[in-house]
Amino acid sequence: MELPRQDPDQLLRAIRNDASTKKSGKLKIFFGYAAGVGKSYAMLQAAHQAKERGIDVVAGYIEPHARPQTMALLDGLEQLPVKQVAYEGMTLREFDLDAALKRNPQLILVDEFAHTNAESSRHTKRYQDIQELLNTGIDVYTTVNVQHIESINDTVASITGILVRERIPDSAFDQADQVELVDIEPAELLERLASGNVYREDQAQRATVNFFTLENLTALREIALRRCADRVNLLTESARVQSRGDYHTDERILACLSSSPSNAKNHSDCCKDGKSLSGNIYRSLCGNAKYSGDE
Repeated sequence: MELPRQDPDQLLRAIRNDASTKKSGKLKIFFGYAAGVGKSYAMLQAAHQAKERGIDVVAGYIEPHARPQTMALLDGLEQLPVKQVAYEGMTLREFDLDAALKRNPQLILVDEFAHTNAESSRHTKRYQDIQELLNTGIDVYTTVNVQHIESINDTVASITGILVRERIPDSAFDQADQVELVDIEPAELLERLASGNVYREDQAQRATVNFFTLENLTALREIALRRCADRVNLLTESARVQSRGDYHTDERILACLSSSPSNAKNHSDCCKDGKSLSGNIYRSLCGNAKYSGDE
């Protein structure tokens, strides 16, 4: 499975932070491959741990879940009231950015990084709300699934048949100070779904038909793992460049070319491996082989 890749230099510039000048808050993303893997649960657990360390923590917005264990973790945390917004005869629950700025905690929890705000909101997207919080020096914990990352959206749609409309730019993800992958086996996630620990019964039945299949979840999990691995590679390369270190952690592949009929396929396989691993390919001509760069 090939994923679209951004220019490495561009990403390195995006994630490189200068500690001497950076005064904004820190962003931590709890990252998963599907609803129900435990992102909000992990975020709330981390919030309680931060509170125990004496940090001023506020729950700015937590998406309502049909998951008693998750919602129980709100006990003991200060919660900001949500903003009620009237929209086409409905009342929407939105994160109250102004209330959060006025409260000015050290750390705030804002669920659903990719959420699209109501039309009357100051910002179109929640990730823009979070950026404003960061700019004032407030640390933020948030959550997002892999299918909401812009460059991966088309790949996910080709696998699941569902086009996810709420997206975040790759830069919003790559510039996070921390990304914690919240991961479970797809089979275990399906068990959670069947037991009612992800969606209510009617939602769960629709989900198993449209999205939550073992094949889909396995593919999404692979994409999420690779996206995290790509980010770690970029962080490692950034640290190496900044420290002027003389080491490399990327893969290097040696392709031995010959006059064998299988040569073309072997070379093609090496090229695919090199691309998927972001590695360098070195070619060696064996015997009387003649290599053409067109192969």
